Amino acid sequence: MKRTISRTIFITLFSCLIYPLFFFAPTLYAQNKAVLKLKANPEIEYQTIDGFGASDAWSAQFLGKNWPVEKRTKAADLLFSKEFDSSGNAKGIGLSIWRFNLAAGTTEQGDSSDIGNPWRRGECFLNGDGTYNWTKQEGQRWFLEAAKARGVEKFLAFPNAPPVYYTKNGKGFAPKGEIHLNLKPGFMDDYSKYMVDVIDHFNREGIFFDYVSPVNEPQWNWDSGGQEGSPALNEEIYNLVRYLSHDLSSRGLKTKIVIGEAGSIGHACMTMNIMGLKSDGRDNQSQFFFSKDSPFYIADLPNVEKTISAHSYQSVWPIDKQIEYRMMLNSKIKQANPDLGYWMSEYCILENNDEIGGGGGRDLTMKTALYVARIIHNDLTLANAKSWQWWTAISAVDFKDGLLYLVDSPKGDAGKTGGVVENLQNDGELKDSKLLWVLGNYSRFIRPGMVRIQTAFSVEQSVINGLLVSAYKDPKNTTLVYVLTNLSEKEMQLDLGPKKKVKSYTTDKSHDLGFTMQDLNKVIVPARSVVTILN
Repeated sequence: MKRTISRTIFITLFSCLIYPLFFFAPTLYAQNKAVLKLKANPEIEYQTIDGFGASDAWSAQFLGKNWPVEKRTKAADLLFSKEFDSSGNAKGIGLSIWRFNLAAGTTEQGDSSDIGNPWRRGECFLNGDGTYNWTKQEGQRWFLEAAKARGVEKFLAFPNAPPVYYTKNGKGFAPKGEIHLNLKPGFMDDYSKYMVDVIDHFNREGIFFDYVSPVNEPQWNWDSGGQEGSPALNEEIYNLVRYLSHDLSSRGLKTKIVIGEAGSIGHACMTMNIMGLKSDGRDNQSQFFFSKDSPFYIADLPNVEKTISAHSYQSVWPIDKQIEYRMMLNSKIKQANPDLGYWMSEYCILENNDEIGGGGGRDLTMKTALYVARIIHNDLTLANAKSWQWWTAISAVDFKDGLLYLVDSPKGDAGKTGGVVENLQNDGELKDSKLLWVLGNYSRFIRPGMVRIQTAFSVEQSVINGLLVSAYKDPKNTTLVYVLTNLSEKEMQLDLGPKKKVKSYTTDKSHDLGFTMQDLNKVIVPARSVVTILN
């Protein structure tokens, strides 16, 4: 389960742009049998998609190592498969990015790590004497190989904290009240070399890490011992990136450095002198790292991806603010550098809201799935996110943080004690969620390199309870992909073009990317569903 963070929203309460009416005006569509028209313009392009992903933290270490092979194989199929069954239904959601956690070595420390929950600890390839043990992280390595075998296009390595042998306090979390990177003086070079050693090793083993993300939510202090983590000042990140850039390029490695992973979208794009908060050198990252006027500009360094990443926590409720914040984010990122891309690189349910409650209480239904579908849509269409990545692919707790869930078989769908159930480390029941399949409406069909294009409805739609749409083209061929999210309680009919049969994949209470052929000029979008159309 992801740690609970402050309920304070770290962004301004003013709107930077006027939200387009066809997204926000009250819905005028009221007749079930009326046909709503949609016009797509492939000539007007927006962002190029880098991929959709999720992370292996933390349950993959047990599922991939200890569980029966048939169960872990089923999990891998659900997450990575791009195949279809005999009826044309998708076997999995075909993630295109898999995030591999480079843990700090708190598992080896055991209880002395002062991280009480073993599911929040992790093994480290590095030994205390500076040698490496490449048999570590066996469960996570199993999923790496499973992802590769199923055609996952991109892999990303990310630490939450430096190896415990390098930290100031010998722990996987920071000293109390510290805001600096938890690293011994003079160990920046060692830390960089460690990450590059791991990337180089896997490259020689046949798994190429396209990206390394060296910091995670550096705005939070990570001093409670709830999990591995470290704060970092922007200037410390700058220095670490310089070491990483040099070490990667000197070894001829093509891995790109992606930075940010900001704890809020506000920290990614603005100075946080609001609501009693003071800027402490950990905010406005897009300006700090990517403005050409900044003395800490990094985009001209080898191996640096011109992308800023942030997490959508605490910026999605209420809905009008969700819209406002994403438009602000897009505007401010472009002000920092017009060529700068944006990734939404982590999200799960944390904040309380009026639609699904808070993050507590696992929910496998369309209720949570549609709540997240709206966030995905707005991140892609308003913030122009080039990538969208869920937090943890596999969860063992009673929380809205997983795509798949490990539950204690003797107790059915219990799992309220989640990660501290010892027998779940070895076996149990695997459950999928509707959220998994709704993410699949995007990830399975919108592949890396596809480009979002302009769309417009003939009748204005409500982002509260209307029909949402985004469309993408494949520059390699003439394929168009439409993703339609029906938030209403009514079935809708949609005219997307001339009469012809097209492939349709529906996720609703009764279907998981269920396949049908539909007429392009009369597409049926069931109530409370997400439908992907291939044209």
